[in-house]
Amino acid sequence: MNEIKDLSKGFAEGFKDFGNNISIIINSVLLLVVYIFGVGITSLIAKIFGKHFLEMKLLKKEKTYWSNLNLKKKPIDEYYRQF
Repeated sequence: MNEIKDLSKGFAEGFKDFGNNISIIINSVLLLVVYIFGVGITSLIAKIFGKHFLEMKLLKKEKTYWSNLNLKKKPIDEYYRQF
């Protein structure tokens, strides 16, 4: 009886390890596919259209990387019902 109990316990632990290994492989493959389609295709499309998401270049005439946001005081009516 103990041999059957040990056999079933080992069988259960083996299947648990097998399930963990399979889940690691499947998760890695799925994340790779999502990354390639999500980030890769977005990057290719941005390069084709010349879109730069971060302005990393410093112009020679500029002395700083800071950009001017033109934050001016607006009339109070423009703050109501913004959406």
